This record gives sequence, C-alpha cells and structure tokens, in this order.
Amino acid sequence: MIDLRSDTITQPTAGMKEAMMAAPVGDDVFGEDPTINALEQKAADYFGMESAIFCPSGTMTNQIAIRVHTAPHTEVICDAKSHIYLYEGGGIAYNSFASVRLLHGDRGRITAEMIQDNINNPDDVHAPISTLVSLENTMNKGGGCVYDFNEIEKISSLCKDKNLKLHLDGARLFNALVATDDDPKKYGKHFDTISICLSKGLGCPVGSLLLGDKATIKKARRVRKVLGGGMRQAGFLAAAGIYALDHHINRLNEDNDRAKTIANALDSLGFVDSVMPVETNIVIFKLANNALSVDFVEKLKQIGILAVPFGKHDVRFVTHLDFDDDMLDDMIKKLKAI
Repeated sequence: MIDLRSDTITQPTAGMKEAMMAAPVGDDVFGEDPTINALEQKAADYFGMESAIFCPSGTMTNQIAIRVHTAPHTEVICDAKSHIYLYEGGGIAYNSFASVRLLHGDRGRITAEMIQDNINNPDDVHAPISTLVSLENTMNKGGGCVYDFNEIEKISSLCKDKNLKLHLDGARLFNALVATDDDPKKYGKHFDTISICLSKGLGCPVGSLLLGDKATIKKARRVRKVLGGGMRQAGFLAAAGIYALDHHINRLNEDNDRAKTIANALDSLGFVDSVMPVETNIVIFKLANNALSVDFVEKLKQIGILAVPFGKHDVRFVTHLDFDDDMLDDMIKKLKAI
C-alpha cells in the first residue's frame, strides 16, 4: 500500500531507533532530562532564538504560543485556512478565550497590508484588542505553498510598530527552508515564537518544539504543565529529534521533488480538473466533473494508494520519508490506468 495520507505516517529509521535507545534520560518536568535539554538548545540555536520547549504535538505548541501571547478580550489575526483555526479543535476559544480575525490571503498567505487593514482600534470597546498575528509556513490548505520572506519582513515590521506579537506555525517549515534556501536564523529574528514539528517531514515518531525568548518559554512551561504536556523521561523521543535535525533536513528536497513529479503526472489525466501549484511536499488536486473526493479516495484505496479528501471535490497527497522513487513510479502507473 502506498500511503500518502500525511507525512505523519513515517516509521523511525534504523539510525533513529539506535539513537533513541542510546539516549540518557531524566525527569523533564524537573528539567533533568539531558537529551531533551540538548534538543531544545539545538533547535533554538538553529533558528537563532534563546530557548525552546519540547511538547507532544504541534497543536500543543501552537496553542501554548497563543495562550502566552493573548488574554481574554483579545484577538488573533490569521488566515481563514490556518491550521490553528481549522484543525485544533477550537483551541483558541477554549484555551485562551480569544477571538479570531480571519483574513483571506493567497492560498492562505496573508500580507502586511491585509493585516494593517484589520487591526482593531484599541480604544473601541466594541472590538477585541488585536494582540497576535499568526502565519503558517508552509501552508497546508494552500498546497504546501511558501511565504516570500520579503513579505514576512514587512509583516514583522508592522507587528513591531503596532505592538503585536508574531507567531509562526512552522509545522512544515523545514520543507520551506530547503525549497528557498533561506537562513533559518532569519526566521528567529522576525518571529516572537515559532512552532516546529518533528513528526512530519523530519520523520520522528512524536514531538514538536516551541521556540522563543527565555521569558516566553518560561511562561510556556507553566501552560504546558496545565495542559498535561510534561512527559517525564521523554528523552528517548527527543533523541529522535536530534537525529532528525542532523540527518533528515537536506533530504526533504527529495520529498518536494517527488511531489512535483506527481503534480506533473496528474495535470495530464482526465479525472483531474486542476492541480494547485506545488512548491514543497503537498499535492492538492480538484476532481473533474464535480466528482466527490470521498468516492475517489475509496477508489484509490482499491488500487493500493491511500490519500485524504481535502474538500468536497479535492484530494491531497503528501510525500514523505517512507515514499521512494519505486513507489513513485508505481503510483504514477496506477494513476494513469484509472
């Protein structure tokens, strides 16, 4: 079975398993797990930030960031396609009692001008106080599209001028970094917090990190505790993260390239109406003749390909560590035979 439902389905590599089993561990809630401490510092240094905290999931790191940057009666500005809004269980409302201002950008990418036009007057008691801007890079619902860093710089400048915090949901940020060859430390310079996921493109079994300055991450540790995110001897999982940062970043170009090959093949097939532009490892295509995605995904399953419906007529493929060139060739033959 060729499984392209998500890049979260990967299995740890042999080298990663070996690193996990050899990891020294301690009680992380006491700050005594040396492997977790090493991972947090390694990730923070990679992005040029002061500190980091290891958590079970990207949803938790995003929600912690929102919690530390907001308060009741405040508002988060983000795109309507954002993961923090669509796929985190209403956590902004439940965890932070904050409102959301939804913008409609280019495949999920918003601009400084759009943000400027949607900042509330802090003296208007009828409106929540604009407090936080959240970006997503790559943008999942936008087909893995990547922000132009010039726009990020403009947004960062605006946020500093307007006293807004800036958060990045960087669940697939490493896919963006290898696609653009941007310096990760540039991101650390412009964002107050960055969430990175280890269990997607980097192929770890579990884990995400929230990066920020020391004061912010100190607050984040208290929120993580309240959410039940203290994991004690989780250094075995952190060791997978260290291994991934050392060995699995550069190979992401392979995933990005295979996704583009799939998109090129789909573009010529009769059952496809259109394919979103592919920049990284996500392929989203619309079915022709108003065919239903749930029915088509079931058809794909019958021929040995797993995908997910991504809208009434849209289907998503995500390439990953466990999808190789032989699988790619086999998949394209199967798609052409439909």
